Amino acid sequence: MCGIALSQYINLQRINTFVEEKKGFSLKDYFFKKFSSHVLIIGNNMLTGQNAYIINAGITEAEALTLLKKAQQQLKARYRKKCININLLSIKDFNETELPNFKAAGYSSYYKFSTQPNMVFDIRQQWTTIVDYLTDLSTKYRTQYNRARKKAEGIDKRKLSAGEIKAFGSRIHELYLTVAGNASFNTFHLPHDHFEVFKNLLGDDFLFYGYFLDGNLIGFSTLIKNGPDMDTYFLGYDAALQKEKMLYLNMLYDMVAYAIKKQFRHIIFARSAMEIKSSVGARAEEVYGLIKHTNPLINLFMGKLFGYFDPQAAWKARSPYKN
Repeated sequence: MCGIALSQYINLQRINTFVEEKKGFSLKDYFFKKFSSHVLIIGNNMLTGQNAYIINAGITEAEALTLLKKAQQQLKARYRKKCININLLSIKDFNETELPNFKAAGYSSYYKFSTQPNMVFDIRQQWTTIVDYLTDLSTKYRTQYNRARKKAEGIDKRKLSAGEIKAFGSRIHELYLTVAGNASFNTFHLPHDHFEVFKNLLGDDFLFYGYFLDGNLIGFSTLIKNGPDMDTYFLGYDAALQKEKMLYLNMLYDMVAYAIKKQFRHIIFARSAMEIKSSVGARAEEVYGLIKHTNPLINLFMGKLFGYFDPQAAWKARSPYKN
């Protein structure tokens, strides 16, 4: 074996893709689902970053990419035998230094795209506790931290086991949908038992934290240990209490504190909520992918079509550090 790759098939017919278009008839949603609903991705649709493949030293990058392209075509043919016609072929996510020469491997017909950036939090070498992090913040952002922590008084945060995750399953799913429902673009919805299954499979490498107020679960956050990095996963919160308790911001600070304490190198905050993530110190890293429509005529206009369907998010980068 020269390497391994992750492939995912997504049927967008079952998903409310464009959340802002969900009321009434949407021409954008209609055309997207009619011509682009069956997607075959090389990579992990639920995580940001290069989770597409890994190869060993016995093969070059170009050779591996050529084989990967053939494998994707074979998978497409397999789905066709199941009466599923794949509309879109995609491979994701690479930063500038990771982006190999796909063109040399025969990917010239694929459109290179970039959507929202990956927000990456770098752990400085001199940090050993959250106090070291706070010392490096400017006065404005230390005040933000102290204000958020004061708002969270009375909230009990605790790590949940697989059994506890199962016991709170309905409430967890409700809180997850509160956040997922606010996303401008969705390609999946997690099943009810997703976090319980994940915990059973990954054990201590998957962390699930519940946030309780007066004994009631009002939010949760999840983390995945990934070597020297820590990937943030999904979270959820009670919309009625999110602003009052500054739940989301407090979750970010909790993640920072944990990553510093455990001496991780980076926190992969992923896409979405870029401005608030930058306010705690995350930097934006452009990530790229390749996409191709299996209809040659439609594929000629992929650049323009991608720009039409890709939801844009305006945001302002923050600089919380003194230097």
